[in-house]
Amino acid sequence: MEDHAPYPSYGAAVQEPPAAPAAPVSVPAHDPFPNPVPEPNRRGLRGRIASAGSAIVAVVAKFFTAIKAAVLLLPKAKLLTTSATALLSVAAYSLFWGWPFAAGFVLLIFVHEMGHVIALRREGIKASAPTFIPFMGAVIASKSLGENALAEARVGLAGPLLGTIGSALVLAAGEALNSDMLRALAYVGFLLNLFNLLPVTPLDGGRAMAAMAPWMWFAGLAAVAALVFIAPNPILIFILLIGALDTRRRWKARSTRTLEQAAYYRVKPRGRLLVAATYIGLIVILAVGMEVAHVLASGGHSFSSF
Repeated sequence: MEDHAPYPSYGAAVQEPPAAPAAPVSVPAHDPFPNPVPEPNRRGLRGRIASAGSAIVAVVAKFFTAIKAAVLLLPKAKLLTTSATALLSVAAYSLFWGWPFAAGFVLLIFVHEMGHVIALRREGIKASAPTFIPFMGAVIASKSLGENALAEARVGLAGPLLGTIGSALVLAAGEALNSDMLRALAYVGFLLNLFNLLPVTPLDGGRAMAAMAPWMWFAGLAAVAALVFIAPNPILIFILLIGALDTRRRWKARSTRTLEQAAYYRVKPRGRLLVAATYIGLIVILAVGMEVAHVLASGGHSFSSF
């Protein structure tokens, strides 16, 4: 994550010379309207719609900028430690799934986020421990995601990679203990990591696309928009708006074609191939894991029994 300083504000105003006094206006005595009648607003409907749309976009952008700033500040709050926010998330999820499943779900999120933390520290970047946000997952704070797009891709894919291993271990435990709850938990873990591979920022798949093919961000936005249309969900809407704003910002920066931007997105073919192989391999493994966990957990019965 990059921190941007606000634009400087210049408070000094330029003093203008006093305006010349207006010439007196003579109004005939019989004129029933001594005050001038303002000209009617002749802007067309298209202009008014454009102005309203610009105002709405500006308000939404400021709103989500404020949310992003608040999320970045969460890990710095002394009371909101990893353990405290994890317990809060377990309590929230247990309202729907019961506390054993909720605790396992939060643990899988922790494993996923620790993949990012480990990768960031391997890149020499200081990263905070995960801070959990109920129904939104978890976040970690860092000053950047790496010095170039390849490092960003490594950091992004490290989460699903470790998350996939964690879900596979839960599935193995479910088989060893003959526990349908653990099998169902593994299924949700595979699904969670697969969803994070959608090629749109701020999801992990969008980080991988920075090194593979940045134009795929637009395909990812289209996929999230389709999901919002098929199954409207506040989290999907949030990801769609954040992704649209971030994609617009990053694509505009790339269009400047500065040396800094060119150096950031310059990835050797070998690096791009490794990222692509990891990305596609994770998708295949996660899809197979979901299928295996579903078959083993259902066994002819419905998940509704949990």
